[in-house]
Amino acid sequence: MEIRGDELRHTLSPEELREAAGQEVTVQGCVHNIRALGGVAFVVLRTGRYLVQCVYDKAECPGAGLDTLDAGCYVRVTGLARVEERAENGVEVLLHDFAVLSRPAAPLPLNLADPALKAALGTKLAYRTAALRHPRERAVFRIQAALARGFREFLTEQGFVEIHTPKITGAGAEGGADVFELSYFDMPATLAQSPQLYKQMCVAFFDRVFEVGAVYRAELHNTSRHLNEYTGLDLEMGGIADMREIMEMETAALRAMMRCVRETCAPEVALLNVEVPEIGAIPCVRFADALELLRARGGGKNRNDLTPDDEVMLCDYYRECGEGDFVFVTHFPTAKRPFYVMEDPENPKETLSFDLLFRGLEVTTGGQRIHDYDAQIAKMAARNMDPARFAHYLSAHKGGLPPHGGLGIGLERLTMKLCGLSNIREASLFPRDITHLEP
Repeated sequence: MEIRGDELRHTLSPEELREAAGQEVTVQGCVHNIRALGGVAFVVLRTGRYLVQCVYDKAECPGAGLDTLDAGCYVRVTGLARVEERAENGVEVLLHDFAVLSRPAAPLPLNLADPALKAALGTKLAYRTAALRHPRERAVFRIQAALARGFREFLTEQGFVEIHTPKITGAGAEGGADVFELSYFDMPATLAQSPQLYKQMCVAFFDRVFEVGAVYRAELHNTSRHLNEYTGLDLEMGGIADMREIMEMETAALRAMMRCVRETCAPEVALLNVEVPEIGAIPCVRFADALELLRARGGGKNRNDLTPDDEVMLCDYYRECGEGDFVFVTHFPTAKRPFYVMEDPENPKETLSFDLLFRGLEVTTGGQRIHDYDAQIAKMAARNMDPARFAHYLSAHKGGLPPHGGLGIGLERLTMKLCGLSNIREASLFPRDITHLEP
């Protein structure tokens, strides 16, 4: 049998069902809920994206009995599409017939019929494959997919090459101890903390690169903002004049990402009441100046970094000033930044680095990198690092690298703040933290 591409149809959308009003249609989905009202019943189907209200009337559907249906059954139904503004998405299907394709072996442990899933986060994680069937829970990940798609499409248009770097490495990108160690054919190895070193190497031959991939951090934290495995949206670009070019690229990328959410996720945005920001010029403040601002408001007590409370306070300040939901903080102290970050020539105690805060949370770290071989060796020596451990990384410097820089965005953090979630685990399909290794 020949399969033609134009015959591969997705589930009918509400718009397509409305256009088909007055015609017989076929819809396939899962029975989400059944509500019996007198002589008729409403059978709500859950497709991969939408809820479709179907009306069962024995007189209109004589060949199939309602008593054969249960929540969780996957069915194929046929019936008359008709406009009904009181129905989900303003359209419904008057059933003429249906066939049960599969039945659940047991009822789900969660009630999916409620508008919002009434379960604690721990319960949602314990019954993840049940919780993610709820329209509000899964809507988060449609939006997350749009963010990644917008990132990928924008950077591709800007001449970036998508790369896929190893997640099993011989040395941690940050040179620290917070790595997952494993035995790799009797050789010591770690899970990649970042694609950082590979991104920089790839700048030598691609100039502009990006990656969407897993990042691993073996940190013993258990907070609402940390995961031990998360998805990084990383980019690295060569030929830059200064750090601001990287910040400008991120600003443009975020505009494209938010536009992708608005254009492709309107149902999910409406369902979750998401406020998708219009991004203008993002305000920028040096770290030292941010500390002064924060100290005047009772914060800024860490001289080398921003605390979570500082991040909230700083974002609140700029939002109250009418400057939006984002703020760049630049020139972090050298002592708190990795070995590959370039120091400010005018003040070596500061780095040409930045964080981007969004609605009270750091979602990005980036900056300009050291491209000169001797300068990189000198900084490693100053930190008592063994250059021999990074021979392949340094070979790119030895062979010549352009002035370059880049950044990494935490996809789950960005999703969390965009969707107004209280815990980052709600923005991870199957979160990995110090207590969750399944499912």
